[in-house]
Amino acid sequence: MTPKIVNIIGLENFPLVKAGDDLAKIIVETAAKNNVQIENGDIIVISQKIVSKAEGRVMKISQISPSEEALKLAEKVQRDPKLIELVLKETRRIIKASPEILIVEDKRGLICINAGVDKSNVPRDSYSLLPENPDESARKIKERIAELTGKNVSVVIGDTFSRPFRRGQVEFAIGIAGIKPFKDYRGQRDLYNNLLRVKNVAIVDEIACAAELVMGQAKEAIPVAIIKNLERAETSEKSSIKELAISRQEDLFKETL
Repeated sequence: MTPKIVNIIGLENFPLVKAGDDLAKIIVETAAKNNVQIENGDIIVISQKIVSKAEGRVMKISQISPSEEALKLAEKVQRDPKLIELVLKETRRIIKASPEILIVEDKRGLICINAGVDKSNVPRDSYSLLPENPDESARKIKERIAELTGKNVSVVIGDTFSRPFRRGQVEFAIGIAGIKPFKDYRGQRDLYNNLLRVKNVAIVDEIACAAELVMGQAKEAIPVAIIKNLERAETSEKSSIKELAISRQEDLFKETL
């Protein structure tokens, strides 16, 4: 039996991205410099931060004017009012606000700390915001890569998230294109012929986590990884990251925060 091998290749020497850059073109050019050929079926995993930079979603702190609402909330949670102003603009509803944590549902439907606003890997005088529509960002990059290479790839945009009841952070998918978000085993049988009833794996989150192993979080400067030969991943031109979100009715932890 031939062993199944999945290749995860981090693109090194990736240039710093700035607003207006053609991110897909930079990915294709950097892959070539790394002697990596982009092929049909590849999964391109991209750090949210460079997508935000290319889309001009970086805000200088000096340009932020806190509202009265931001000032009040900043006093409650003991944070910079300018940060809170950005968080509020990105927020649909506040879930938990305390000096320890500020958890919100952002305008994309993501449940996250500080609405995804942070200062990592951007200039010290700035904050970065999540892309306005990560699925649309992924779709445009996928289509542009096809235009440049003639290859049909999938795109996953990843960001770092904390998890309830677990220390540390992992990478989650926040935008996808050309890939089904799940690997659904429901209705199949296991090794002992037991019927699988709930096994529906969020494979795009697993892909984002796997890519992070080569991308890193600090000075590695590897914001893109290419995954090859992942047979478990299924293609789809209609899937959305929104399929992973659960409704408030489905939320087993509602009213606990």
